[in-house]
Amino acid sequence: MVFLCWARPSPEQQKSCINKSGTFNYDTKYKGATAKSMSCIKDDKELSKDGYLVNHARVLVGSGLETYEKGKAALQNWRHFGLNWAFVDPKTPIQSGVKFCVCLKEFLPWVMMPLQVVYVKENTRAKTKKAVASFGFGSGTLQGHLLAGEERFSIELDENDQVWYEILSFSKPAHFLSFIGYPYVQLRQKYFARQSANAVLKYL
Repeated sequence: MVFLCWARPSPEQQKSCINKSGTFNYDTKYKGATAKSMSCIKDDKELSKDGYLVNHARVLVGSGLETYEKGKAALQNWRHFGLNWAFVDPKTPIQSGVKFCVCLKEFLPWVMMPLQVVYVKENTRAKTKKAVASFGFGSGTLQGHLLAGEERFSIELDENDQVWYEILSFSKPAHFLSFIGYPYVQLRQKYFARQSANAVLKYL
């Protein structure tokens, strides 16, 4: 099952996609795995043994608490998907259990990719001492998504007062279209990471 649309998907079409999507299409033992650090994900031999490939991007987007708060708001309002070829309904609440669609324009049709928020994590900065603060959430792919896996978007204020935007995911093909075109899919993932970081920077 693939959810295609010849024009920009309407809210009704996205809702229909979500209603038909069903459950997660990747192994439940990996549910929430992107909440771990990049090093833990890379060292997970089970993940690679099961055919998942890791995609990671970490971009410095500024410094200071104000920039961090703006970055957090950018994620909460889906500004990291503010692209002319990819979007998520900005009214979608970032809460565990919420289902949503990532809509991508590939060549002629739009593709609707159903996902579900698996977790939301936030660490607040202590007012009395210098410490890191972070906000992020991870989403898992549902039946009907071309890939199987999970992806995390996060913003972090580190101990040096620098603000980082990070994307961490693991995935493998879940449909013959993505299987035969997986090298292209991987290139698109890297391209999206660059474009997404630029979208966040514009919001800041």
